[in-house]
Amino acid sequence: MLVKGGMTKLLALVIVGFMVIQLIKPIGWPGLRRRADFWKLALLAMAAISLAAVLGHLT
Repeated sequence: MLVKGGMTKLLALVIVGFMVIQLIKPIGWPGLRRRADFWKLALLAMAAISLAAVLGHLT
């Protein structure tokens, strides 16, 4: 089991990895076809980490 706060750290690392890959070679998913679309992954990261933090405080 992950330590408290571990899920948000892991999630952040995974999404940062996706952002780096997107800058090197676009992933090609709908909405992520250009290198300049990496900012969309940053918005996804902020939303996912916020959701994980809220869910972590509720339990």
